[in-house]
Amino acid sequence: MNEQQIFTAVAAENSAVPTLLCGHCHSTLSRAKIFRTERDTAAPGIDCQTIGYCSADDCGAVNCCDEAMSAFENCDQLLGLAS
Repeated sequence: MNEQQIFTAVAAENSAVPTLLCGHCHSTLSRAKIFRTERDTAAPGIDCQTIGYCSADDCGAVNCCDEAMSAFENCDQLLGLAS
């Protein structure tokens, strides 16, 4: 079985709304696909508190969003906003 690569999401610069971009293809990560992880349910090898799945047609990368979310004043607000 191939080990899945984890990319690091980035915060979009100069965006009026807090936005995360895929660390692989730089597509916008949908808020509906950004999740908080719990230690007992997180996939093995993923050491992130927040992960985001890229929904771009030819990407599908798993992103660690911890570092990117630290750029926002209220990162919990990002998870609460509608997609």
